[in-house]
Amino acid sequence: MPRTARLIMDNAVYHVMARGNQKQATFVEEADFLTYIDLLKHYKTKYQFKLYAYCLMPNHVHLILKVKKGSNLGKIMQGVNLTYAILFNGKYKKIGHLWQGRYKSKVIEKNKYLLECLEYVEFNPIRASISDSPFKYTWTSWQERMGYKKEGLLDIPEIS
Repeated sequence: MPRTARLIMDNAVYHVMARGNQKQATFVEEADFLTYIDLLKHYKTKYQFKLYAYCLMPNHVHLILKVKKGSNLGKIMQGVNLTYAILFNGKYKKIGHLWQGRYKSKVIEKNKYLLECLEYVEFNPIRASISDSPFKYTWTSWQERMGYKKEGLLDIPEIS
């Protein structure tokens, strides 16, 4: 049975999630997290999307991004997640799927909901009891968004 087509809108903001196959770890060591962030930087330059928030958890990823007119969310996610899976599988000598199915995406339509999504994504490690403070969990955008880190990865959302 064919997959249903995704709703893709120009200039839309998306909450994108990808989980490890069978909830397996997708990041094993610090270098894995850094590799994924480097891929985000590379594909952000290539496809010119805006990244408003991210959270890399041990077995899944959350991104909030805005796709510019003419860009393709599928190409962005295929680039990041496929490249990462190839690198991960090569490094750990694994075969098969790293990610559980296709990434999930939800359009964020209202400014208030965007702010709620930013908080939801960046505080995910605290809700999951992986960390007790956003200062202590390195792999979210919170520290950069609050000005404690300068990676040059985040964009400021246009909220009116």
